[in-house]
Amino acid sequence: MASDSLTSQRSSSAAASWTAKQNKQFERALAVYDKDTPDRWHNIAKAVGGKSVEEVKRHYEILLKDVNDIESGRYPFPNYRSSCGSSSSNHK
Repeated sequence: MASDSLTSQRSSSAAASWTAKQNKQFERALAVYDKDTPDRWHNIAKAVGGKSVEEVKRHYEILLKDVNDIESGRYPFPNYRSSCGSSSSNHK
């Protein structure tokens, strides 16, 4: 379990070093360069800018782990507040 905690801490600090802009660029690049794209990770790193191929691969692995953890129920779904006009009290 201690190594699991250490991995989480490393993952968190690695993810924290990515700016919101870099994360958005990463997401867009993933949509453009799918798994069948030659030199996929090089293209994604180039699209993000300021990140190496290894950093991009690591970020993707963290993303996959987070998605798997959410889907497996390790984390509860967030309780989003409804937007204005969509609550049942506003409808008659």
